[in-house]
Amino acid sequence: MDARDLHHKEILELDPDGGVIRFAGQRALLVDAVAMGLLRKYLVENFGVAAARTVLTQFGFAHGWRMAEALQAEFKWKSEEDWRRAGPRIHMLGGLFRVEPGEEDPLSAAGTTVLASYEAEQHVLHFGRADAAVCWTISGLTSGYVSRTAGKDIYVLEDRCMGKGDAACHLVGRTPEEWGDEREEELGFFRAKHLAECLDVSLGRVTETLKKAEKKLRAHRRALVRVAPDVDEPLGIIAKSPRMSEVVDLARRVAQVDATVLITGESGSGKERIARLVHDESTRASGPFIAVNCGAITESLFESELFGHTRGAFTGATHDRPGLFEAANRGTLLLDEVGEIAPAMQVKLLRALQEGEVRRVGENKNRPIDVRILAATNRDLDQHVAGGAFRQDLYYRLKVVELNVPPLRERNDDILPLARVLLASAAIRMKRNVSGISPRAADQLLRYEWPGNVRELENAMERAVALARGGRVDLDDLPEEVRRAVPTPVLKTGAVQPLDDVEKEYILAALASNGGNQTHTARQLGIGLATLNRRLKKYRLVRDTKEVVPASPRAGR
Repeated sequence: MDARDLHHKEILELDPDGGVIRFAGQRALLVDAVAMGLLRKYLVENFGVAAARTVLTQFGFAHGWRMAEALQAEFKWKSEEDWRRAGPRIHMLGGLFRVEPGEEDPLSAAGTTVLASYEAEQHVLHFGRADAAVCWTISGLTSGYVSRTAGKDIYVLEDRCMGKGDAACHLVGRTPEEWGDEREEELGFFRAKHLAECLDVSLGRVTETLKKAEKKLRAHRRALVRVAPDVDEPLGIIAKSPRMSEVVDLARRVAQVDATVLITGESGSGKERIARLVHDESTRASGPFIAVNCGAITESLFESELFGHTRGAFTGATHDRPGLFEAANRGTLLLDEVGEIAPAMQVKLLRALQEGEVRRVGENKNRPIDVRILAATNRDLDQHVAGGAFRQDLYYRLKVVELNVPPLRERNDDILPLARVLLASAAIRMKRNVSGISPRAADQLLRYEWPGNVRELENAMERAVALARGGRVDLDDLPEEVRRAVPTPVLKTGAVQPLDDVEKEYILAALASNGGNQTHTARQLGIGLATLNRRLKKYRLVRDTKEVVPASPRAGR
């Protein structure tokens, strides 16, 4: 048998009914190159480059050794050289790479030149251009095959690699003695002991990271229980108010199906937290959650960012790069501030959503995607559609289900629980022993309307923790605009407050905001000082016209 005579027709057997594929007489599997690239990415990110290289090298070695044995049993070879030269040919038929004719023997003086290496392609796709050779599996595969045919240990290494910018990969095989100390570090990746050492180091690092994360989480939870024992905090969402409870309940229900969701609400109201809740409660929870701020990306870069690009597609595109749609595959992609997308991109986004495919910039083929889309905006898209700034078909494609997150001023019951949670988080972050809010400060938090919503409350709590003199936040620690806030009359539990109560509450709040100065307060209220004094006597808060009895701003409620 001549290695050049190997062909798919002779070595590939398909049994579609039995679900079995045989390659060179052995059962084989069709493995997607992208899946192998994702495995590499997972190994590198979770265990480090050394452990990833060791695993893939030794996996390749075992694969190559088994293939050599299969070909020996399946065919009768003219010589051991033909058997050895059949290795690169069989690997080329398997789709791993392409070999230049006449360069099939890595033991020759010229070595083996490899083109179209799937492994170099996948490494560049996920990590960009490398500083060293990256065809770890192929080196192991060739080493295992050659070692079996030669009857001794042969280690094949790269001296050129497409993964680091070379025109082609080049493999050279030598015995350990022939390599000497020149490439001893690389030879270590072939040894089982090296794998155990790498995994021990990597697992130790992962374990230590997890321990630190658990310790931090326990401290966080203890602080939350200490300052807000009545708060249930699913995913950081506080929902004591009826309106917010409804939103959370609806989010959990819609999470169970793969419908597109439009999340609306004012800036800082917690739209991304709701999006995260939908993801974490869905069947895609184990996949990635990627949020992109559409308003922060220029129109010229938006298509590349979302759909990806190929090498050379434009100036600066030095390598292939997947877009956010591909990065979020089997997970969730949140398009935040979706109302900011330019009209030209709205057409392409709509097509991607309808077809379930994306096309990278500079490429002429479509790539299937499996992504759940969530969109968020603080704009009134109905008005944008009416004005022609936003496409109606895209609007309805995004608005399969709408979740409207109410502003903080409309969820008064959530303000203090949220403040306590944010206080605890800030105290942990700043390493300050601040664990409570005084009644005066709490009362003023409820008076303020919070135009910046939860984000503004978070900043106020961070400021208060930084300035607090004791173990709890007091009125003086709050921002000035919060301290000066006066209450807005509201209906409580469907009942209208008596006018006298509203007047009393408002006068007392104005007096408190002026530090008890009656003259200034009377001037602000547009009444005489004597009139104000009569009101205070009526509330039994004065003994004479010069002395005000100290009282809480909400006294008499």
